[in-house]
Formats: sequence, structure tokens, C-alpha cells
Amino acid sequence: MKFGTFYEHQLPRPWTPGAELKLFQDALDQVELADKLGIDHMWEVEHHFLEEYAHSSAPEIFLAACSQRTRQIRLGHGIVLLPPKYNHPARVAERIATLDLVSNGRVEFGTGESSAEAELGGFLIPRAEKRDMWLESLGAIARMFVEDPFLGHEGKYFSMPVRNVVPKPVQKPHPPLWVACSRRETIHLAAKLGIGALTFAFVTPDEARQWVNDYYTTLENECEPIGYAINPNIAIVTGFMCDANQDRAVAMGEDGLKFFSYALGHHYVFGKHQPGKTNIWSNYKQNPINIPGAGGDSSCIGTPDLIRKRLADYEEAGVDQVVFISQAGNNKHEDICSSLNLFAEKVLPEFKVREEKRAREKAERMAPIVEKAMKRKREPRVPKSADPVIIQAGMLP
Repeated sequence: MKFGTFYEHQLPRPWTPGAELKLFQDALDQVELADKLGIDHMWEVEHHFLEEYAHSSAPEIFLAACSQRTRQIRLGHGIVLLPPKYNHPARVAERIATLDLVSNGRVEFGTGESSAEAELGGFLIPRAEKRDMWLESLGAIARMFVEDPFLGHEGKYFSMPVRNVVPKPVQKPHPPLWVACSRRETIHLAAKLGIGALTFAFVTPDEARQWVNDYYTTLENECEPIGYAINPNIAIVTGFMCDANQDRAVAMGEDGLKFFSYALGHHYVFGKHQPGKTNIWSNYKQNPINIPGAGGDSSCIGTPDLIRKRLADYEEAGVDQVVFISQAGNNKHEDICSSLNLFAEKVLPEFKVREEKRAREKAERMAPIVEKAMKRKREPRVPKSADPVIIQAGMLP
């Protein structure tokens, strides 16, 4: 089983001078440390206007900075928002390929659409159409990675003539594709499309086992790949803080994880938000609504022994990657770093030893399934205007 870290760049109010600068610089230090310790992945969200909960509106810039301070860790978009009003598909393809080049082929291309009204409304995206927008964009972007030139697209949500989308990514045919999942319905969709499932839901090992079984059963029997390679992986997120003393670990991480869940609920479920005015941290402290699932049997906040046992349960359930949430609420940079160091010393090595054998056996098991699924891939719909074209240069002004 592999491990990752996860960043929303949370910043509860009140915002003091220099707080955002420290937030981003601390996060860069944490990613550099994770790389040196042997953590496999780091994941960075894209969100817009979600004050306090996520100040990560330009993940491609943060990931590019991470690429120059690390050597091994995989750099994950978790996720890029694909409806075209957020990001034009060609611009997404260009940015992903460029990041793949500057990182020497370490990009994981996670995708999604968001369901927060602040984001959807801010970009005038109809809620009922966001899934179809994501699907149309993802199919076109996958083609942009491999077609030379891209033969164009005529769709409901965007159209584009023949152009060669450059540069092309290092990883061939393209970086691994993922989609954000919070419900079992999306797990099935990920498997049908042959892409990894980033399960941004706090699930117990028993629940994870059901999700894993659903995913791999669907992938084997129903997969029609949207990309030009299949990424058969399922990742789950969990709260994380590690200390030799259980009570101290809880004190270091539990409040931040509870705020993470509260702020998520505020922006996605129950909150009434006035931009620039609402104080989510204050509301959380005054009325700490308990959001189910954020801790308890799904959390890795505790001693190395507790975390080892919890992770072994996820490993036994068939989870491919566990992603740690520790940058949450007012959790301290020093506590995050000490937790990563202790985890790398006391827990990580035994999982590393097992991972090589597990990965080899999985590759052998999946090979005929992937081969069969790739034969189901449909030919892309290419516009009639995709015949060879000559672009007449315009006159200089």
C-alpha cells in the first residue's frame, strides 16, 4: 500500500498579516520532508472562493514549486476542476503536460467538478450539467495528450478546431487519470472509465472493502476506458497525526480534523456564507456540529502502534493508497513534521517491504483485465472539419 499527503491550504480566521505566506511556505517544507522520508504521493486540491476551508485556487503553481524541491514523490492534482468555465480543456492539457516535463514525469492527473455553490455559482456553472461538462472535457483532454495534432472537438460545452496541443507529457500515453469520489455511484463511474478513484470520503476499513470490491468488479466487467491507459487504483483519505503519546496525538490533530469536516459541511451542505464576512472558525467554536465519519475508526490520529493497525486493516481491505490529512484547521507545522518523521521511522518501513511484492502481484493479476478492457475502448468522435487544414497567418499590426 502506498501513502500520500493532502493539501487544501486551510486558513481559519482571523487572518493575521503574513498568514497566507507562512501557510504556503510551511506546506512546501512539508512536501519536501515527505519526499525525503519516502512518502509516495502528495495531493493538492483546486478550489475557488471557499474561504478558510481551501485557499488552493492555483494548484498548478504550487505543484510546480513542489517539483523543484522534490525528487521522487508523485505530484497529484486532487483535483483539477474540468467544467470549461473553470478551465478550458486545452489549457488543462498544456498545464498538465508542462508540469509533467518540469517534474520529470511525476504527475498524477486527478479530475472533478465540485459541488460547492460558491464555486459553481461563481463561474456560472449549472449544477445539473457539471457532470456532463467534466466527462466531455476529460475525453477531449485525453485525446489532446496523444493526438498530433489534436483533431478538434465539437461538443455541447466547448468546441475547438484542429490544433497541435503542445507540449506533450513525459509519461506515455499520458499521466495516470483519477476522479474525485465521495459516493459509491462515482466509484462505479471511475471503474467504468478505467480511471483511479480518489475517495474523498472518510470510510472505515470495512466500508473501504465494499468500495474496493465494487470498483474492481466493475472495472473487470464493464470498463470502457476514456483514456489511452487504465489506472486501476483506489485511494482513501484519513485524518493523520502521529505521536508516541496517544493523548498528545489527539491534542495535535483532532481539533483540526473536526474543523476540516465542519468547514466542508459549511461550504457544501448547511452553511450560509457571506463572502469576506462569515467567520467559519468562530461559528465552529460556538457550534461544533459533529460531522459523522471524520474520526473514529477511519482516523490515523494516534500512536505508531494504533496507526500501524489501522493501516493494516486498510491494506487487508485492498486499498491501494491511504492519503493523510494533517494540514487542517490550526494544526501546527511543527506537529505535522514531527508526525511525518515518526511515521517514517516506526510505521512506513514494513509497508514499504510489502508494497513491492503487492504491486508485482497486482500488475500480473490486472494485466489480462486491462488488456480486455482496452479492447472495449471506443474510437473518438472527430469533427468533419478535422481534415488537414492550413492556418493562414494574420498580418502583423
